[in-house]
Amino acid sequence: NPYAGLVSHLRASWLSGKTRPMEYRRAQLEALGRFLDDKKQEILEATELDMGKPSFEAFFSEILLCKNELNVTLNNLCHWMKDEHVDKNLVMQLDSAFIRKEPYGVVLIIAPWNYPIHLFLVPLIGAIAAGNCAIIKPSEISKNTERLIAETLSCYLDTDCFAVVTGGVPETTRLLENKFDYIFFTGSPRVGQIVMTAAAKHLTPVTLELGGKNPCYVSDTCDVNNVARRVAWGRFYNAGQTCIAPDYLLCTIEMQEKLMPALREAINEFFGPNPRESPDFGRIVSDKQFRRLRALLSSGRVALGGQTDEAERYIAPTVLADVQPSDPAMQEEIFGPILPIVVIANMDEAIDFINARPRPLALYAFSCDSKIVNQVLERTSSGGFCGNDTLMHVTLTSLPFGGIGNSGLGKYHGKFTFDTFTHHRGCLHRNMGLEALNAPRYPPYTQQKLGLLTSAFEVKRRGTCTLL
Repeated sequence: NPYAGLVSHLRASWLSGKTRPMEYRRAQLEALGRFLDDKKQEILEATELDMGKPSFEAFFSEILLCKNELNVTLNNLCHWMKDEHVDKNLVMQLDSAFIRKEPYGVVLIIAPWNYPIHLFLVPLIGAIAAGNCAIIKPSEISKNTERLIAETLSCYLDTDCFAVVTGGVPETTRLLENKFDYIFFTGSPRVGQIVMTAAAKHLTPVTLELGGKNPCYVSDTCDVNNVARRVAWGRFYNAGQTCIAPDYLLCTIEMQEKLMPALREAINEFFGPNPRESPDFGRIVSDKQFRRLRALLSSGRVALGGQTDEAERYIAPTVLADVQPSDPAMQEEIFGPILPIVVIANMDEAIDFINARPRPLALYAFSCDSKIVNQVLERTSSGGFCGNDTLMHVTLTSLPFGGIGNSGLGKYHGKFTFDTFTHHRGCLHRNMGLEALNAPRYPPYTQQKLGLLTSAFEVKRRGTCTLL
C-alpha cells in the first residue's frame, strides 16, 4: 500500500508521546492561525478560481468561522484537557475516580470541495487539540484549494505528525485500506457508506458529516419579505453548494403566491437584475455538477430564474413552483442555486411530508407564531434546527453540528470537535490499604455480606420531579 509507510511514520510519532503535551498542541494550533493569516489572499483567490466564490463569502466561511473555532479551542484547551472527576459510591470515597481525556492516535480527515478550507480545518483543530496525529485528504474537485493546502500546510505544521494526501477516488480508496484510529468524513451519504465499510474492516470509529434534503416550512403567519430574504440568502449562498442550505420549501398555495414577488425582490436586491454579472454570486464547481443541476430544472415550472451558461458553469438563482414529490428535483439533494416549492395544505401535512423522508441535516421553520415553530421542532427529527432563519445555527461553536440517520453520524464544532477526537477513558485509582472495606465482596458469600454490599453500592432513586 502506497500510504502504509506514511501511516506508520505518524503512528511512531504518536506513540512517542510528542503530540500529548498541551504546549505542543497550542503551538500547532497557533501555527494554523498563522496559516489563515498568511494565506488569506491565496485562500480567497483559490476558492474564487474553483467555484467563483465571492471574497465576502469566502472570508466569512473559510477564514472568520475557522478563526472562531481556533480561538474558542485555544481559550478553553487547558480546561478541556483536565481530568474530569466523577461521583463515587460509599466504598470508594477515599479513592480517585475520573475521566482521562486521551487522543485516539492517528486520524484521517476527508474533506469535501464546497467549503474546502473550513471543512478540513475545523476537524483538524479538534484533532490537534485532542493530541492526535492526522492525515488530511482535501477534495481533488476544488483543485486550486487542494494545491494550496498540499503545498503550504506543511510549512506550518509538524510534518512528523501531520500530512496531506492528494488525489481522487483511487488514492482515497488505497488510503482507506490502512488502519486508522478515527476517521472523520464529510461528503455524500453514498460515499459515506463506502468510508464506513472500509472503517468496519479495522473496527475504526467514524464521524460521518453527510447531506440530504433540508426541508423549510413556511407557515401562513409570517413576515413574507423577511422569509424571502433569509431563505434566498441561505439557498443561494455559495451558489447553493451548502450541505445545510434549505433544499425545498413547504407552504400553502396562498403562501407560494405571496412568496414569489418577495423572492424576486430579494434576488434582485442581492444580485441585481442580472445575477450573472454580480460579483456576489458564485459558480458551479464542475461540468458534471452543472449538467446534473441543469437536468433538475425540468421539475415543476420555472417561476424565477432558470437561465444557464455551460461555458461559465452559471445557473441563475432559480425558484421552481408547483413541484411534485415525484419530480427529479425532489429525488436527490440539490446542492445548487435551485429552490423547489412543494405545496401542502397545512402544517400537519408538512410535518407528515418531512417525517416520511430520511432525516435531514438541517430543518427550518418560519412563523410569527412561536407555537408553530415549536410544533415543527417537537414533531420532527433532524441533525440541527433553525427557526425563522437559515444557516445561522452553524455559526455558533456552542451548538453541536452533525446529522442523524441518513444525514450523518457524530457531531463537532467547538468543544464537540475536541470530544469527537478524544477517547474518554474511565479511570479508578484505589487505595492499597483499607482491605476490610473489600471483605463483603469476597467469597464465601453470605446474606450478611450481600446486605452490606447492597448498602454500600445501591443507587437509590430520588423523589420524582415534573418537567416544566
